[in-house]
Amino acid sequence: PDSATPAAIGFSLESGLPFTEGLTKNRYIGRTFIQPDDQLRKEGVRIKYNPLEANLKGKRVVLIDDSIVRGNTAGPLVQLIRDGGAKEVHVRVSSPPVRHPCFMGIDMATRKDLIAHKLDTEGIRQRIGADSLAYLTHEGMVEAVTSGIRQQTGHCTACFSGEYPIQIPDWLFDDDRDREKLIFEDMWG
Repeated sequence: PDSATPAAIGFSLESGLPFTEGLTKNRYIGRTFIQPDDQLRKEGVRIKYNPLEANLKGKRVVLIDDSIVRGNTAGPLVQLIRDGGAKEVHVRVSSPPVRHPCFMGIDMATRKDLIAHKLDTEGIRQRIGADSLAYLTHEGMVEAVTSGIRQQTGHCTACFSGEYPIQIPDWLFDDDRDREKLIFEDMWG
């Protein structure tokens, strides 16, 4: 995925492994992450990406992703890379596990939707079908996005740490309630 390209280039430079495109992307298909349900996300991955067999066949591949939120994109990508002939697929993620909901506008508002809220790293590795899985630490991510920046403005990392920059009402954490109705009632009585 394009959003992970800078991390993949950095991984290549630090590890000494070559950076090579393993998937082609149909740029006329929208972002799969923001589709309204899991089935549409999974279908979107299958039609959006195609493996480049010449770059994958018989190789041990390291797939770099920016995050794993629900796990329904990483799994199909791992399978596509295997279908392209890779003998091993190792996943490296340029963020910590997303364990907490985002209430700041990203479409991942319930804990039950988050794979890292339910499973540990080994469970996620098994679910997505990777040979290995590793995440960047919270400290490593903060260092990576702040190094070289003169004027620090801060970053929200609540989805990784659970520490929100504002007070979040307890009822927003209830996975089984109608969130939109509760927000309306909270705002308008």
